Order: sequence, then C-alpha cells, then structure tokens
Amino acid sequence: DELLAGIGDLELPRVRDGASHVYHLSVVRTAHRNELADYLRARDIQTGIHYPIPVHLQQAYSEFGYNAGDLPVTERVAGQLLSLPMFAELTRPQIEDVCAALREEVARAQ
Repeated sequence: DELLAGIGDLELPRVRDGASHVYHLSVVRTAHRNELADYLRARDIQTGIHYPIPVHLQQAYSEFGYNAGDLPVTERVAGQLLSLPMFAELTRPQIEDVCAALREEVARAQ
C-alpha cells in the first residue's frame, strides 16, 4: 500500500483503524483502468478484472429484476476496478516493479 500511495487517482482498499486484512486479490480503483491494464500487459505484468459485470446484472440475480442503470454507482465502479498481481510467491522486487510501472504510466498520461 505504501508503494501505491499517491499514484494518480488510484484508490486503495480502506482498512479500518485497529483492523487488518488478508487479501486474496489486490484490487485498486481508477478511472483509467483499461489504459493501465494495457500498459502493464505490454510490460509483461498481468492484471485481472474480477466481476466485470456488476452483481445485480448477472444472470444468477435476474430474479430481482434489476436493469442497467438501476445502480449507477455500482455500474461505474465495476468499470474502474483492476486487480494487480497477487500470489504467494510474489517477491518484493516484483512488487516494486509493478508499482514503478504504475507510477510511470500515470506520470506519462498526465
């Protein structure tokens, strides 16, 4: 989190004071998700987009009758979430490379 702090409009997960979290995904939020994902991919850094379809629009929840536009904030946020590399063998130098690449792309795009 400290290496990602202050990079453009990246929003990091919030952790309550006095709490801790064990993440299985490293998800950030940015209005420039697709551009960042493309840039990282070009540098052989894989990213993911988990749940690209908001839950209320997925077939499994169709019985509730939600339509596109019913939850506009949820729909907007779904288009902004980007999963960064996260796995047990991820080394500190790899983490630093990912963060440096993000910082470079955001600086270049401004």
